[in-house]
Amino acid sequence: MIRKPRVAVVFGGRSSEHAISCVTAGSVLAAIDREQYDVVPVGIARDGRWVLESGDTERLRIGAGDGADRLPSVDGERASVMLAPDATRTDLVVTEPSAPPRTLGEVDVVFPLLHGPWGEDGTIQGMLEMAGVRYVGAGVLASAVAMDKAYMKVVLTAAGLPVMPSVVVTAREWSADPQECRDRSAELGYPLFVKPARGGSSIGISKVHDPAGLDAAIEEALVHDPKVLVEVCATGAREVECGVLQALDGTAETSVPAEIRITGDHEFYDFDAKYLPEEATELDVPALLPDAVEDRLRELSARAFEAVGCEGLARVDFFVFPDGSLVVNEINTMPGFTPLSMFPRMWAASGLEYPALVDRLIRLALARDTGLR
Repeated sequence: MIRKPRVAVVFGGRSSEHAISCVTAGSVLAAIDREQYDVVPVGIARDGRWVLESGDTERLRIGAGDGADRLPSVDGERASVMLAPDATRTDLVVTEPSAPPRTLGEVDVVFPLLHGPWGEDGTIQGMLEMAGVRYVGAGVLASAVAMDKAYMKVVLTAAGLPVMPSVVVTAREWSADPQECRDRSAELGYPLFVKPARGGSSIGISKVHDPAGLDAAIEEALVHDPKVLVEVCATGAREVECGVLQALDGTAETSVPAEIRITGDHEFYDFDAKYLPEEATELDVPALLPDAVEDRLRELSARAFEAVGCEGLARVDFFVFPDGSLVVNEINTMPGFTPLSMFPRMWAASGLEYPALVDRLIRLALARDTGLR
C-alpha cells in the first residue's frame, strides 16, 4: 500500500507568543483530513524541548481548564522527539526514559505553526532546510525579513511600497544615551506606537500620547526584544488586512480584504482584543471599501508578498486613510489560524473554506523542492 503523506504539525516555541501558537495548532489539527494525511503533533516547550504532543485540540484552546482566560501551553514532560540525525532520511525519533528510541517514520512535510522569534523568524526554516524537509510557508530570508519590522520597512520601501515613518531604538543605545533616543523619537511627532521590532500578537506594544509615556513604553518593549521600533501613529486610518496565497505556478493570489474595528476601552488592536473571547472587536469581512481602493490594496498585497520573497501564505496589514491612500503596516508570514483569526475568515469569504485552505497549504509544501528555489 502507498502510505499517506505524513505531516508534522509543530507548535509552541520559546517566544512570548507560545500560547497563541498552541491555539493556532489546535485549529489546524482539527481541520486536517486524517483520511488524506498521517498527522503527528510536535510541541516545543517554553524551554525549547521538543516533545510528542497528544493532539488533544480541546486542551489547546483559550479558556480550556481552570480560568476563563487560561492560555494553553505545550506539556514539556512528554516524550522527547527529534528529527533523525541522518541527512538521507527525515524520520521522527521518539525517546523516553527506560525505553529504547523508536521511530515514527519519515516526515513528508512540516507545518510550523510557530509565532515570533525561534520559529517564525527563519530559525526553524533554516533547520528544516538543512535537514532536507519540506515545510509550509516562507523560507529563511522571507521569514527573517518579515519578522523584523525595521528590516521589513527597508525591503518594502526599496520595492516602492509605502510604510509609516519610524526609528529604531536598541537596548545598547537606550542604555548609553536615552536622551538621544527620546529626541529621535520626538522628531516623529506624537502620538507614537512603541513595539518590539521582532514581536507579534500585540505583545509589548504601547501607544504613547506624549513624552511622559515614552520611557515606560520603551522599557516594556525591551522586555520582549532588545530592538524596539518607534513608529508614527496612523491617526484617523482604518485597519484593513488582506490574505495572500501562492498558486502552484508561483504567482500570488489575494483574498477579499477585511477590516478590524476596535470598540470599548481599547485604544488599539491589543492582545486582549485579538484573542480573548469576551473582548469587543467588530470585523467586516469583506471590508467596505471603494472598488478602486480594494483593487489597489490587493495589488499592493501581492507586491509586498513578492518583494519579501514569501512562499505559501502571508497576511498583509494596511492603514487606509480617509483620502483612500494606503500604507503597509506589516506582513505576517505565519498569520494566526485561531477561530477569531482574520486570515482564514478572509479566504472563507473568498470561497476557500478552512479545511480546504489547510489542505492547499500542505499540498503546496509537498509540491515544492527542497534547497534553493
